[in-house]
Amino acid sequence: MPEPLPVPVVDAHTHLDACGATTPALVAEMLDRANAAGVSRVITVADDMAAARWAAEASTWDSRVFAAVAVHPTRTAQFGESEKAELEKLAQGSRVVAIGETGLDYYWDYSPPEAQKAAFRWHIELSKRVGKPLMIHDRDAHDDILQILDEEGAPSTVVFHCFSGDAEFARKCVERGFVLSFAGPVTFRNARALREAAQLVPQDQLLVETDAPFLTPHPYRGRPNEPYCVAYTVRDLATLRCEDVNELSSAVTRNAQRVFDLGDSNGE
Repeated sequence: MPEPLPVPVVDAHTHLDACGATTPALVAEMLDRANAAGVSRVITVADDMAAARWAAEASTWDSRVFAAVAVHPTRTAQFGESEKAELEKLAQGSRVVAIGETGLDYYWDYSPPEAQKAAFRWHIELSKRVGKPLMIHDRDAHDDILQILDEEGAPSTVVFHCFSGDAEFARKCVERGFVLSFAGPVTFRNARALREAAQLVPQDQLLVETDAPFLTPHPYRGRPNEPYCVAYTVRDLATLRCEDVNELSSAVTRNAQRVFDLGDSNGE
């Protein structure tokens, strides 16, 4: 376990079900471990319809858990009216705090680009309709993501989950008022372009996440990830940005509370 953070932070993007925490008892155990490291709350994120149903339900099991619902771009080849109707209903849940993860993924070829784009545009509209932040998955699709957001009109709050761009792309996002969330890869010493991007993001547009069970931060890269590991990322980011850990922890907590409307540090 890492040294506890001085100020509790929020893991802004995780997949508790994929981490194996599939029951109320297992969720509580995982959140207890996170709490011991100074990670007080998490947003568990859906990538398909089954995960969306589960995330919405799991967010009612424990006050430390919130949910985001959407269909991942790689799963949009079959994305019809029934899925849209159900997602819109799930999105109304009081513990559902974001529409995500949605966007574009040109690395995998599971869904055609046009199907991905159509689904992304629909999720943008849903985000605006329900008044909840848009949580973006962007893999090898920077330019098209920005073009669609510009064409559709971005929601009032946009979060780039697991930001993967360089400094130039970060500037474009920051200028548009978007929030950038950094996961384990920002701690990788060979991720030079990403680490340069992380240094220029204004403190009030910064979030941290695990994307667990994937992308475990240095020095445990390649091992299973879970929410407590976000503490490693926060400390590494503080060193990288030449900021005090206490100050950075406080900032990312305030940002998460504001972005996702989480209430105070106790989730009330």
